[in-house]
Amino acid sequence: MKAQIKWVDGAMFLGESGSGHTLVMDGPPDAGGRNMGVRPMETVLIGLGGCASYDVVSILKKSRQDIRDVQVSLDAERADSEPKVFTRIHIHFQVTGKQLKEAQVKRAVELSAEKYCSASIMLVRAGVEMTHDYEIIEID
Repeated sequence: MKAQIKWVDGAMFLGESGSGHTLVMDGPPDAGGRNMGVRPMETVLIGLGGCASYDVVSILKKSRQDIRDVQVSLDAERADSEPKVFTRIHIHFQVTGKQLKEAQVKRAVELSAEKYCSASIMLVRAGVEMTHDYEIIEID
């Protein structure tokens, strides 16, 4: 896996993934930026959410759950002093569908956290306290 980062100006950078997609990162004005993109640490958090979401959706589809929507909220805390690493992250899954089996949703979240989500497992190994929970929303 590869990526390239190009400085634009101030605190703005363009990140290009190995698959050819571009992401704008920028800082706030008080840090020399123009607030025109996500912060680099936000991209880490978004990547974690995407990784975990992908796993949960994939596992639920394979277990033939009738999912209609999955939304994930992440809440993170960072160290007060440099380096301002993540110290705690909570991931909340909101799974919407028809006749969803709670055991299957619970299993999907656990498998993502413990076996499949590389981003989550990497952050835990780096010392981040990671917690997960879920809610199920039934639709007719």
